[in-house]
Amino acid sequence: MTDINLDRIGQDILEKLKQTKTEHRHANFGTVVFSGDGIIRISGLSDVKYDELLEIEGGGHAIALNLERNGVGAIVLGDEDSVSNGAVVRATGKIVEVPVGEELLSRVVDPLGNALDGLNPIKAKKTRPIEAPAPGIMERSPVKQPLQTGILAIDSMIPIGRGQRELIIGDRQTGKTAIAIDTIINQRGKNVLCVYVAVGQKASTLAKILKVLRDRGAMEYTVLVCSTAKDSAPLQYIAPYTGCAIAEEFMRQGRDVLVVYDDLSKHAVAYRTISLLLKRPPGREAYPGDIFYLHSRLLERAAKLSEENGGGSMTALPIVETLAGDISAYIPTNVISITDGQIYLESELFHSGQRPAVNVGLSVSRVGGSAQIPAVSKLAGRLRIELAQFRELAIFAQFGSDLDKSTQDSLQNGQRITELLKQEQYRTFEVDEMVLLLYAISHRLFESIPVKRMREFRDVLVDYLHAKLQDVLDDIRTTGLLKEEFASRIDETVAECAAYFNSGKEKPKG
Repeated sequence: MTDINLDRIGQDILEKLKQTKTEHRHANFGTVVFSGDGIIRISGLSDVKYDELLEIEGGGHAIALNLERNGVGAIVLGDEDSVSNGAVVRATGKIVEVPVGEELLSRVVDPLGNALDGLNPIKAKKTRPIEAPAPGIMERSPVKQPLQTGILAIDSMIPIGRGQRELIIGDRQTGKTAIAIDTIINQRGKNVLCVYVAVGQKASTLAKILKVLRDRGAMEYTVLVCSTAKDSAPLQYIAPYTGCAIAEEFMRQGRDVLVVYDDLSKHAVAYRTISLLLKRPPGREAYPGDIFYLHSRLLERAAKLSEENGGGSMTALPIVETLAGDISAYIPTNVISITDGQIYLESELFHSGQRPAVNVGLSVSRVGGSAQIPAVSKLAGRLRIELAQFRELAIFAQFGSDLDKSTQDSLQNGQRITELLKQEQYRTFEVDEMVLLLYAISHRLFESIPVKRMREFRDVLVDYLHAKLQDVLDDIRTTGLLKEEFASRIDETVAECAAYFNSGKEKPKG
């Protein structure tokens, strides 16, 4: 029997082990112990982080939201029925990323960036995490450049600047979405990209919005991020952050972006649903304690960047729905305190025919005249005062029939201003047209026009101004000023148009 040299064999094994290259991989695994209602509970995953993306056996994904002593609570992205108890879950070390860039323009996507419009799959060259730190103070510059909505009442008295966060708030069916859609349509040709985020909206409503934007050529520069009412609460929860990430990419490229969140009330409800299912302690109105942070970390990402950081901007128009006009409720007060102003829409004004139903007294823009061209800023201040005086006089006029002539004139002028500010949906004005309309109403050039025919005359006048005073309109658009040398020509043109209009003749032409 041959002797075996154990020492030599041992040395050979050691040499081979030294020559073998090994890769040390750390994998953090867990197991699903409960699945239901869009959430899962996982045993294990000791090193997972808050908001981390998790991979579930079978191809599903989840986001870790509850880090507990004995496990992890997570929300499922996509089909929750595909997740079964006992499935293995792996931590990825990163957060959810979505496709961003030019490839998304004119497309309709879900909160994960997948195409919903039936066209080719989106092949974006770049992705971006849905959560990101807001730009710091030193990265920003003051909001000075206006973002025109095309709505006279807003652009004149509640101006919005590029990089601002302006809340649109009001009861159900008061025209909140209509203002947002008009603003998107009005960005055509103004080098502003748009992102519309729908949270918990009906699919039929989104189909109508998509048709309107396509018919008016607005989809060329717009991205629609849709989470419908039938989508799970986790998808509704991440939808605004997806829209913000898409807009943020354009802003970082030095471009101007408008992002609409429609609406954050439903977003808060979706988050409340998730939090209660994860057994988080409920607070006021059953919302969790971090509900303020939910919206503040989203809206703070809107900014006007300094030139050193590209000079891009992201303007946010969050929408919040109130109940019975109660703006002191939990979510409305939270979002009002985060934003730079609010456009308050009132049910009474809406039902009385004042559309857009903007309550000028409760609406405010904290950026103010710095986001207006000088011509509008100069003329709009007087308009707001006259409108406020009219509303005071209108209340007292109800109790007395004997009014002196100056009071009657003020009431008539206030009624004309009110009629002038009424706008049909999708009928927007350019800033140069607004300047001349504001000049005419502030100088009481409409006194010969019957109050009931003011809107009809306004539309006739705009066409007439383009025919007769195109050089004046061009100068206003270029300089932002209304020069005194044009005053007499404007007076004559308005008077001439009014004479034709009151004579009952055919629409005057230039």
